[in-house]
Amino acid sequence: MSYRSSNTPRFGTPLKLGITLLILLMPFAAAQAYVGPGAGLSLLSALWGLLCAIGAAFLFVILWPIRRMRRKRRESQQAREQHATAASADKPASEQSRDSHRG
Repeated sequence: MSYRSSNTPRFGTPLKLGITLLILLMPFAAAQAYVGPGAGLSLLSALWGLLCAIGAAFLFVILWPIRRMRRKRRESQQAREQHATAASADKPASEQSRDSHRG
């Protein structure tokens, strides 16, 4: 017969579990290794590429509405110019010559 009941946890408190994990993982805390210049440069270039990609995505998100606003403004200006040239083409020849002499 067992002196424990079946529903009691193996570790009575989280503190005991934490101390046990700390004792088990303590030998790995002092592990040190040499990282050569090739691995370091590879890591730095990968991080630099990631930062550039995030920055480019951020800029595209910020600049997209500005580009669309400029495009709409340019299209409306071109439409006004086309409307003005179409309206001047509809004027009689006497009004066009009078407008060109005002200069």
